[in-house]
Amino acid sequence: MNTKELKTALLQLKYPKIERTLEELKLIGEVKVSAKSANIELLTVSDDSYLSVKKLIEDRLENEFEHLNITKKSQAKKDMNYGSSMAPNNRAPYAKNVIAVTSGKGGVGKSTVSTNIAIGLAQLGYRVGLLDADVYGPNIPRLTNTDLERISWNDENKIVPAENYGIKIMSVALTTPKMDTPLVWRSSVAVSALIQFLEDVAWGELDFLVIDMPPGTGDVQLTMAQELPISAAVLVSTPQLVATDDVSRAVMMFKDINVKMAGIVENMSYFIAPDTKHTYHIFGQGGGAKIAQKYNIPFLGEIPLDMQIRENSDKGEPPVALGTPEVQECYKSVVQNILQNAKFNL
Repeated sequence: MNTKELKTALLQLKYPKIERTLEELKLIGEVKVSAKSANIELLTVSDDSYLSVKKLIEDRLENEFEHLNITKKSQAKKDMNYGSSMAPNNRAPYAKNVIAVTSGKGGVGKSTVSTNIAIGLAQLGYRVGLLDADVYGPNIPRLTNTDLERISWNDENKIVPAENYGIKIMSVALTTPKMDTPLVWRSSVAVSALIQFLEDVAWGELDFLVIDMPPGTGDVQLTMAQELPISAAVLVSTPQLVATDDVSRAVMMFKDINVKMAGIVENMSYFIAPDTKHTYHIFGQGGGAKIAQKYNIPFLGEIPLDMQIRENSDKGEPPVALGTPEVQECYKSVVQNILQNAKFNL
């Protein structure tokens, strides 16, 4: 087997447990055959990936050469000098504006609101990217009907984001072999992955980068405030007291780290019975507006508890694009209020 034959064989090997070749993943560097020895350079970044590919090659070529010298090319380390919330870095210079959508607790519909805000902005003619920063519960691909897609790389070795409904989409769920693959990561690994999504994705020029944050007030929120000049934060709550208690903590966190708030969205605000048309406030009434008044931040609007919103979202058909006119108007009104309440660079 000569050098050309060896490289061709290597490029056709499939990465363990992933239906992609080493050529597609751009993992093979220099290859050289001399006498009965083969020198192979791998372009893997992590030690785990290097060892996996090394074993794969050794298993396939153990009878072809007397000696296999498989090395890992030294990669220049990325700048991991974190900024501060007072003087944040800008790891997304391609985005004119960054909107962080967050909540104090899970289960309030934050990802659904994030998706519809991003698409609502695109409907107004803006160039929009949607980053799913909820690495442990990444729902954006399902909500945007991109859950069956997997990442690829362009000629500049940048990750190509998924696209649908006029927006560009990136989520850790697009990198896993299957949708139900759990990410058992420490927070430092999750933060590093998100920084890679900011820097190594071919976003192109964006008017808005909308970030769907994880719930709570932890590492990801703090890191995003340190690594990006966030233009505005949008907080999502339900009217329920336990939800407004938690969103109050999120409000104070953003005040402490000097992030401006566009306002609060009250999700699952009310339910209109389809038969009687009577309105029921299942989770309470006015909680979001009271929090907005208490902390002197804008109230962006109410989103109903509506069966069609749930059904459309589960099918990857965002309500702002494919819902009834009444439901579409709820989200479009929120988007307009965000644009009015925050000072964006447009």
